[in-house]
Amino acid sequence: MGTMLAELVDTGEKRDTRGRRVTIAARRAELVKAYRESGLTIAEMARREGVKYSTFAGWVKKSGRRAEPRRVPVRFAEVNLPVPLAAAGFEVRLPDGTVLRGGDPTGLAALVRALKG
Repeated sequence: MGTMLAELVDTGEKRDTRGRRVTIAARRAELVKAYRESGLTIAEMARREGVKYSTFAGWVKKSGRRAEPRRVPVRFAEVNLPVPLAAAGFEVRLPDGTVLRGGDPTGLAALVRALKG
């Protein structure tokens, strides 16, 4: 009889097709922010807010991924090589272990681009 009563009471919460409560993104963000500022553990915060531990832990984990990564500026420097070194040749090692060697850096760069494409 208790389950029938629960089905008849409409609390106004949104539910998915499996009957699980749906929390909008803005509310999830508020809860995660409050958790980070609270000093509570994830379990304590989830219990306090009435959210399943695994659900709340997932929100916290996902929110960390969405943070804007710190971008380090790419820096380039022109290097003039002495002729004997340039004559000795250049070597390029690709991530897959392929090694390319040659005396013409422009040609090697073109070959690397062609292999990537």
